[in-house]
Amino acid sequence: MRLIQRPADFDVIVTGNMFGDILTDEASMLAGSMGMLPSASLAGVPKAGERTFGLYEPIHGSAPARAGQNIANPIAQIMSVAMMLRYSMGLVEGANAVEKAVSHVLEEGYRTYDIMEEGRTQVGTREMGDRVAYRMS
Repeated sequence: MRLIQRPADFDVIVTGNMFGDILTDEASMLAGSMGMLPSASLAGVPKAGERTFGLYEPIHGSAPARAGQNIANPIAQIMSVAMMLRYSMGLVEGANAVEKAVSHVLEEGYRTYDIMEEGRTQVGTREMGDRVAYRMS
């Protein structure tokens, strides 16, 4: 309950997979959608200049009910790639570029259906991904 009431009290939460799934489902509403949240399971916390092995994925899983419909939010997957670049590949500038591109696209007002707001432009999965890729070029 405290995670939802006072999320700023937590920098990092270390937990087992099943409990982590429960926490991420609940906490996803703080970000507006599970489609916004990347995750990483790291072999260790790398020190500056070091790398570590990891598994990177969006917290929401594969979303089979949305497969082939061009409606899933790709931001969590894109941001998971940024985490992989930073922690496993040591490509901090690349990770920063991905994060900055996502921020720019959101600042420009583009939204997938799950985070759509009045006055914004709704786009599908492909267009959101294409816009992020364009911002990186």
